[in-house]
Formats: sequence, structure tokens, C-alpha cells
Amino acid sequence: MSWAWLEEREESLARRIALAPLSPVSWVYGSAAAAHRALSERGVLARRRLATKVVSVGNLVVGGTAKTPLAGWLAAQLKRRGHRVVLASRGYGRSGGDAIEIVSDGRHVRGTAATAGDEPMLLAAKARGVPVIVGRDRGLVGLRALSAFDAEVLVLDDGFQHHRLHRDVDVLSFDGRLGLGNRRVLPRGPLREPLAALSRADAIGVVDGPLPEEDDREIAKRAPDAYRFETARRPSGLRPLGGGAALALDDLRDAEIGLLTGVAQPLSVRRTLESLGARVVAERAFPDHHRYREADLDELAAEAPRWVTTEKDAVKLLPTWGGSAQIDVLAIELAVEKPRPFLEWLESKIR
Repeated sequence: MSWAWLEEREESLARRIALAPLSPVSWVYGSAAAAHRALSERGVLARRRLATKVVSVGNLVVGGTAKTPLAGWLAAQLKRRGHRVVLASRGYGRSGGDAIEIVSDGRHVRGTAATAGDEPMLLAAKARGVPVIVGRDRGLVGLRALSAFDAEVLVLDDGFQHHRLHRDVDVLSFDGRLGLGNRRVLPRGPLREPLAALSRADAIGVVDGPLPEEDDREIAKRAPDAYRFETARRPSGLRPLGGGAALALDDLRDAEIGLLTGVAQPLSVRRTLESLGARVVAERAFPDHHRYREADLDELAAEAPRWVTTEKDAVKLLPTWGGSAQIDVLAIELAVEKPRPFLEWLESKIR
């Protein structure tokens, strides 16, 4: 689902009236989320504590905040600094496989997008040398990380709302363009929890910032002691889906292309392509974590002879599905501004 409509800072009267029926549902959802967090933190609901340090990378706003690339970056950096690190993911959208699935042992990728989910496959590719394990219960995933890999640090992808597991560090990621959106909880707005949950964040990163000034003030007020850092999504490569030599990013300049995505914020991918000089003349946007079928790519060439998709989508596509259309995969890397102070701060928290 795209939440682009929530980027509007001021809603029209007509829109407020149209969305009014969602407000009671939003209140119930937000109240339940707040109650679940409170009961977990007060010990009413059982919370597992592992014999390893746990670093969660999550978000307060649905989709498009680069939390998965940030989790992968953190895990890779901690490994380079000498820590035994394992990445844990729920594996959203996967089917089949075991309740706890080792996607990568750090040397070989064992899983598929079907059994592991798209984001764990991306993590396995990006965080080279770091084992990746998926499972709905991240506490059980942590126990497997300890027994199989003697993990010192468990990095959770999308763990801010996983209250059943104690975390030593909670990192939140925000998109600079969307910020806090309309500040309402699902389904009336993009928030997964009420804004009060910000006070539980130990660190807050902003991708492709800065944040809108009013959102930055709100976050600073609710999380005054959180470590703040900046990140940016940068295109880093282009390759044919069917394999072969890498293509230059300049190859997209003045090219007429179609955009094929199944991500939370396809608009951000479109902006990246346009920043490279491409002209997007067609688009097929599917919901986040979409499980592709061959029929989804029918008649691509009739709309545009050349298409670009994301790495997250590419793990679920077969090159033959596109027919005569050329499909290229755009790689995007996450760059963290001033990484050394951030990593030193993080290590001080997990020692």
C-alpha cells in the first residue's frame, strides 16, 4: 500500500469528512498498541531476555523508512568491528519453510523469497558474512542465533513493536519527506503506535532529510535524549534482471522507462530514477511484499520497452516473465552520515 496521500500536511475539509469513519478504528488500534506496550514494559506480559545484546531497528511510521537497509548496515558494521552478529527478521510474506528458518549462515544463502520473505533475502545479500534467521517469534530466533552462531549481538529488523523480547537499544528510522505524516494512528494515519512511544527510542535516524520543522520539534520534545543521526538512500548500481554485465547509472539519462515495484513507497523509487535523468512513462505498482506471478508482468513491452525494478522485488521475479521487455534492477545503498560517532555510541550502549 502507498501512503503518499498522508504526506499532505494540511487536510482539506472534504478529506477530513471522508476519512472521519476511520477515526474510531484508529483510536481503538492506538489504544490497543499503547496498552500492549505498557503491559509488556510493566512485566504483566512475559518478556524474554536473551544472553546476548539485542539491537532493534524499527519505525513508528509504516513503510518506506529504510529500516531494513539500516538494520543490514548496522549488522555489517558491527561485524567489521569484531562482534559476532546475527540478523533476525520476521520474514513477512513468506510461505512454507520451518518456524525458524536460517536464511544465511554468513557464507551461503539457503533460503528463497518464498520460504524466507523478500527483506531477509535482501539482508543476506547486503550484510555479507552475517547470518540471517527468520521467525515470527524473535525470542526463539535469538535462541537459535545463540546456539548456532554464538551470537554476541542480535540485530532485529522491524523490532520496535515486538514487545515480547527485551531490547538493549531501540533505533527508530524516519523518512524525511513523510516525517510523522498526519500524526494519526492506523488506519486513519501512518503511525503504528501513538506518538508517546517515541520516548522509548534510544536513537533516531532520518533518511533523506531533513524532517519537516514541526515534526522535528515534536520528536525532540518526546525523545530529548535520543541519539540523532542522518542517512541517505543513494543509487549504487544497475544490472539486468537476467544477469550479465553491470550497466552504468548514466545509461538511464533521458531513457523512457517503466517502473515495476511492490514496495511501501514507490514514489521514492520514482524520484530516484528521475534524479538520474530517467523519464518514467509507465508504472505497475503492487502492494508491499507482493508475491509476483507471471501474469503480473503480462504485456510489459506494450507499455514500455524497458523497465526498472528494485532489489527487493527482483528476488521474486523470473527474467522470462517480462517477455520481450528489458528489465533492469536498481541497487540502492544506505549511506550514514558521520558513521563513526554513531557506531561508537552504539558500542557504548551494548558493552
